[in-house]
Amino acid sequence: MLVIPAIDLRSGKCVRLVEGRADRETVYSGDPVAVALKWQAAGARWLHVVDLDGAFRGEPVHLPVIREIISAVSIPVQIGGGIREKEAVEEVINCGAARAIIGTVAVYNPDLVRGLTRDFGEKIVVSVDCRDGVVAVRGWESLAGIRATTFGRQLKKFGVARVVFTDIRRDGTLMGPNLSAVADFARETGLKVIASGGVSRAEDIRELRKLEESGVEAVIIGKALYDGRLTIQEAIAAADGEKLVS
Repeated sequence: MLVIPAIDLRSGKCVRLVEGRADRETVYSGDPVAVALKWQAAGARWLHVVDLDGAFRGEPVHLPVIREIISAVSIPVQIGGGIREKEAVEEVINCGAARAIIGTVAVYNPDLVRGLTRDFGEKIVVSVDCRDGVVAVRGWESLAGIRATTFGRQLKKFGVARVVFTDIRRDGTLMGPNLSAVADFARETGLKVIASGGVSRAEDIRELRKLEESGVEAVIIGKALYDGRLTIQEAIAAADGEKLVS
């Protein structure tokens, strides 16, 4: 299983939100590039970068910072936040992103999703963000009225291969991932799943690793790393099924 550290950008800083709420923000660094280099040096093999301002505004805002991050590191970077048009996808890919993550647009514009998967293949990842099993959109500020599993099955038909699955009520809370929700989604949709939200300890990762046969291939970790509850090395060891020897 792959461990992917998260870098969330807001007002040019590296932050974390609780349950996606802008009024529950913690600023961890004013230098996102330095954070990216730190995670790479610690052993990260991918990075997950989200343009939070872009998610709230509906278009990418932090492309200059994103370019700097991608140029600074030698590992693949996936980018999300406000990517709702083909032009925005092209901009992100042209920045050097290995994957572009779309969210809101996938709910409301199926034809665009089909076209993007046709043109970009597995460079396109869909963010399935849900609250109580219902898909949330527009920076998690509203609900779309469709169940996550139903949406996932639709995405499969559209040609999508991989999603980031986030239980919003767990995101940034350190309460542990919603294992049953992740497992049900993966099994019912047949999609490759990157789990996100709630991871706080190595045991959480070991539990997610048990879902690999169901299609859970990676986990995104944010607050636990920034708060020092978990190191990259500990997370990778857990994901690889090993115990870290100190």
